[in-house]
Amino acid sequence: MEPIPARKIRVLVADNSVIHSQLLANALQQDPDFVAVSWNANFSSLVSAVVTQSVDILAICSTFAGHAAAGLKIVRELRSLHPKTKAVVLLDSQEAQLVTDAFCAGARGVFNRESSVEMFCKCLRSVGRGEIWADNRGVSLAVDALASIPIIRTVDSAGLNLLSKREFEVVQCVVQGMTNREIAQRLGLSQHTVKNYLFRVFDKLGVSSRVELLFITLGPNHDAVHRPSEPPVPGEALRQMLQGEQQNGATFDWLEKTAEQGVPAAQVFLAEALAARTDPAESVNAYMWFLIAAEQGRQAREQLAKKLTAAQIEQAQQRAGIWLRRTKPTVSLLAS
Repeated sequence: MEPIPARKIRVLVADNSVIHSQLLANALQQDPDFVAVSWNANFSSLVSAVVTQSVDILAICSTFAGHAAAGLKIVRELRSLHPKTKAVVLLDSQEAQLVTDAFCAGARGVFNRESSVEMFCKCLRSVGRGEIWADNRGVSLAVDALASIPIIRTVDSAGLNLLSKREFEVVQCVVQGMTNREIAQRLGLSQHTVKNYLFRVFDKLGVSSRVELLFITLGPNHDAVHRPSEPPVPGEALRQMLQGEQQNGATFDWLEKTAEQGVPAAQVFLAEALAARTDPAESVNAYMWFLIAAEQGRQAREQLAKKLTAAQIEQAQQRAGIWLRRTKPTVSLLAS
């Protein structure tokens, strides 16, 4: 017999329609172990509602508010901002990719809609106890999918020594924000040859786009990419490159994951990429990532300040003020 929870489990149900959410929440209310409420507002404010209402488990459809995989995006956001709240993803079909995507997003359980309400209650109790839930088919699909994933070699900027001299020259041009045409002109190559070099660079460094390559060069050892006479990565060039690639789902997903891992540069560029979109909900997400990056910066600054004297702090503030006044027309972060 399953142990009775010490207190009722608070569940917020966000299904793909208001009526489905209400029906599922009402069904859960019949079980004495749960307090269930349904979500019937804009999905962009769902995560903040989960936090303010002290929800234990969010049960959310993978396809939410008419947007494919929007539910998984909310799960990732919830894991980043409030990891104590667990998520169960409601699946219309048990495709291997969908199951693995749900767990990769941070779900603690996946539930097939074709199962019964009784089984759903069992799923929520298991997740409430800190367990992972999937039925036998879901587990089998996840294991098969994981077994088929190739082992990928990932390297940091120190791995640039894997590159040939010409490949390294191409990377230097990418770092300076050059297009393939400009790289070809600089190095006396055809654009087709430049593409081939980039493909080989991507393969050697374990990245899939110019954006990911640039973030490697922004790592702890990124000085190896620059010659003394060459400028660092122009921020505007990276922004333009990201905006040009944001239609690439894999690249954008990678950027989101990097931001969630706490990389401030990724958080800022993700915020700017989201702000460039027309969807009002994306503007909210953009502002959220700006706030997260600013907060992480504040915490790091406070830790560093403990190691400095008052005079050193004042000197740094003066230098920062000079830089900000000089670059104010081009600074876009948190601009009003």
